[in-house]
Amino acid sequence: MDKQSDKTGLTRVNAVFGVALIVLGIVFLIGELLDITIGQYIWPFFVIVPGIMLFLGALMLDEEVGQALAMVSGIVTTVGLILLAQSLTDTWASWSYAWALVAPTGVGVGLWLFGAAKERADMVKSGKDLVKVGLSIFVVAAIFFELVIGINGFGLGTYALPLLLIGLGFVLLLRNFRANWRGV
Repeated sequence: MDKQSDKTGLTRVNAVFGVALIVLGIVFLIGELLDITIGQYIWPFFVIVPGIMLFLGALMLDEEVGQALAMVSGIVTTVGLILLAQSLTDTWASWSYAWALVAPTGVGVGLWLFGAAKERADMVKSGKDLVKVGLSIFVVAAIFFELVIGINGFGLGTYALPLLLIGLGFVLLLRNFRANWRGV
């Protein structure tokens, strides 16, 4: 590369970062003027943005290295999004089940998106399968930790165990009736 193209590239990078800093400064200034603690809500983006940048970098690499970096970017971005959701809702105890969104779900999303960008149906399918598994684990664990145990105060309290036993009893009875109905 010649010196002129190096200068042009550097000038663009400086311009992008300059605009980003101005926007960030304006957001913080508005927060100060309106007495909003924006920092409490903006800090997860220090994890989200690098995760997205990792994915963009993965797209520029060969498939094997890019695939691994895409999966890492899925993890990093997912952690940032979980931190953002938790800072907005103040439900920090949800980490007890949110890990299922990090892995395997975040890994699956990274693989899925990378496969879609590289037109690799096998990667897309693998990514979707990981997302399904991760979301299933997340939902089951969230129901258990939130409704049965009540870690964030949403629990069913003293009613959880009796309702769980009743529900399991109904499931067993329905399975028994189905088996007998088909056997007749």
